Amino acid sequence: MPNDPWLETYRGTVFRWEVDANDHFTVAYYLSRFSDAAVKMLHALGLAPAPTVDCYIRYTRELRVGDLMHVTSTVIAADADGLTLGHKLLDSADGALCTTVEHRLAIALSPEQRRAADAHRTTWDAPPRETRPRPKRLDGFHDTARDAVKPGEVDATGRIALPAAIHRFSAANGHLLAAFGLTPHYMRDNNRGFSTFEFQLGFEAGVRAEDPLVVRSALTHVGNSSIRILHVMTDERSGERVSTLEQSGVQLDLEARRPAALAPALRERALKLLVAG
Repeated sequence: MPNDPWLETYRGTVFRWEVDANDHFTVAYYLSRFSDAAVKMLHALGLAPAPTVDCYIRYTRELRVGDLMHVTSTVIAADADGLTLGHKLLDSADGALCTTVEHRLAIALSPEQRRAADAHRTTWDAPPRETRPRPKRLDGFHDTARDAVKPGEVDATGRIALPAAIHRFSAANGHLLAAFGLTPHYMRDNNRGFSTFEFQLGFEAGVRAEDPLVVRSALTHVGNSSIRILHVMTDERSGERVSTLEQSGVQLDLEARRPAALAPALRERALKLLVAG
């Protein structure tokens, strides 16, 4: 591995089939790129694949069809219990920063492996995470997604693959927004979308093919244009938590590509669905 602590870990483009209803890069495919970046970084450090425990992601600039991108990665922290990688996704055409990720992996590092990781550690300059209170129970949550794990969705560590988890959370997001009137029809008729600017994504348990999954979701913040949602994915058979996602975003004016205030009637209905932390 070169002395430069930053390593290019992915290079590619936004394919047309990876664009969502907002006409920009789908969040699940961001996670696919970051999965590739983590594998590349672990390989460069001489480490085997390791399960993701946590990802803190900030989306700062959107990517559209055909945009070129690359990811550079570094070590943020290394300790006896795991490794934290930092990823930066950049627009390859102009070098603009689009996304930052703090990626925590559960891996037992020997003293020698820890020293090797520390040799490639650098200062992380991305926005700090804000820790917010969360509901302790699922009272007031809505059933928003339900299906079974497909064989190809289980990664090498026995966890649900990052993009597979996010695809479910994206579907869940749509059902919760529709619960207060921000339906697909409303969005199409008013040229509106929902654009995410932050993920706090966690994983707790492994999965196997055919495990039945359910996602339950609740609104935890409603602002002028901003909305925060907490999604909880569990094994419906055992009740064990598989993954959680705190998702923050804004209603998007699809023509201006800027946040747009929620209509008063929609905001009033959304406030009635708030679940306190």
